[in-house]
Amino acid sequence: MKRPLILAAAVLALGGLGAFGFTAVSPVSAQSAAVQVAAVQSATFAVENMTCALCPVTVKKAMEKVTGVQSVQIDFAARTATVVFDPAVTSVEAIAAASADAGYPAEVRG
Repeated sequence: MKRPLILAAAVLALGGLGAFGFTAVSPVSAQSAAVQVAAVQSATFAVENMTCALCPVTVKKAMEKVTGVQSVQIDFAARTATVVFDPAVTSVEAIAAASADAGYPAEVRG
């Protein structure tokens, strides 16, 4: 018996969100969001000397500290790091240098 009341309250709460001034996204802001997404690049780095369970954590943290890096995915088995970054803010050289500074030299895979 309580379930229909809970569902009704949830529907009313969600339906009432429109009363708080939420507006649709304008085409201009949607277009600028698309431009921002298009501005990112992805690069895969070979990091050959990752040999233990802590190595990927260290490499990931070092690469994530570089301004402009949005995400880092480590593949320990393949000994690679795939980095999504903004090329207007940073470069593959800066990301590789950050990894090397942490003790793990990285080279961009072609």
